Amino acid sequence: MSDNHYRVFATCDIGDAAISRLRERGYEVEVYPSPEPPPKSLIVDKVRTGIDALITTLRDPIDAEIFAAGNGTLKAVAQYAVGFDNINRADANKYRIPFTHTADVLTEATAEFAFFALASLARKLWSAEKLLRDNQWGYWHPYLPFLGDEMTGKTMGIIGTGRIGQAVIKKSVGFDMNILCYEALGPNADFAAAIQEEMDLRYRRKLQREHTRIRYVSLHDALSQSDFISIHLPLLREGESDTPTYHLINEQTLRSMKPTAYLVNTSRGPVVDEAALAKALKEHWIAGTALDVFEKEPLPPDSPLRDPDIADRCRLFPHFASAANITRLSLDPNAGMAGRCVQGLIDMLERNYGGDYTRMPYVVNKEAFR
Repeated sequence: MSDNHYRVFATCDIGDAAISRLRERGYEVEVYPSPEPPPKSLIVDKVRTGIDALITTLRDPIDAEIFAAGNGTLKAVAQYAVGFDNINRADANKYRIPFTHTADVLTEATAEFAFFALASLARKLWSAEKLLRDNQWGYWHPYLPFLGDEMTGKTMGIIGTGRIGQAVIKKSVGFDMNILCYEALGPNADFAAAIQEEMDLRYRRKLQREHTRIRYVSLHDALSQSDFISIHLPLLREGESDTPTYHLINEQTLRSMKPTAYLVNTSRGPVVDEAALAKALKEHWIAGTALDVFEKEPLPPDSPLRDPDIADRCRLFPHFASAANITRLSLDPNAGMAGRCVQGLIDMLERNYGGDYTRMPYVVNKEAFR
């Protein structure tokens, strides 16, 4: 047990087990009691009281105003998320405040969700259940009132081949899919070679009928040649990168897709131009979409994505891809977001790794301490 006494404000309840672990170490932890995010002014006020650390989520804007309020007292920010778009990295570096995130532990949960969302969309599971619940299922028929589309043997397009993109690729192999990859940073040749070896072996051992392939291609080729497209990109705006991703999926790129293609986004909402996507669905440029992230969250009531005319082709989920028991709440930092968030906080406050932030595995802004 630590002899140190630290004050921590958590903007969201990350589970009893995680909060208890901190309290058992002698931490004084205050948890914002509402499921909605706290107003920024409240976070500023809490920081001004001299707390040592914040536990934050994607909902909380963390910037110079907050760092200045805690100047001299705030020591760390532990983000309960893989993304950190809400944290101003330059401001954190200016005030020399390390912040962590929970990368990797949500990889498999997000990847399987993306795959399942595409499958449910293509096989029209929502439309079929609605038919039954509305008492409109009056007979069995070979093709009426509608048919879905199989995934097995089709082509999967992966836009972004980081951890989650790679996890979707591995799942696609089991469905005998050809795979087209786009990665702005260039191909991961070793990973692609390993996947191709698996495909070759499955074909030789007659575990699949067709000999499938994985290839890195241009964005245009991935979009125009794929039957299913799964997006796994960080949000990068103009000026932040030579390869910005803001509205990468727009009217032009949507028009390049097959009219029979399906698109899922579990990465960052602003990667997709929602007005263009709604238009694409309404005018049948593509077959359907499933979205777990949005340009503005929660999704506004007047969003064009809520149009009843496209409801059968547009599945909408509440930022839910990582929402699985182990992924969200496990205390094991190698399995759960809560465990990784708490361990990152302990590392920073208790000066593990000799107090060297650059060696702490979950610290994001290591460059500020080199």
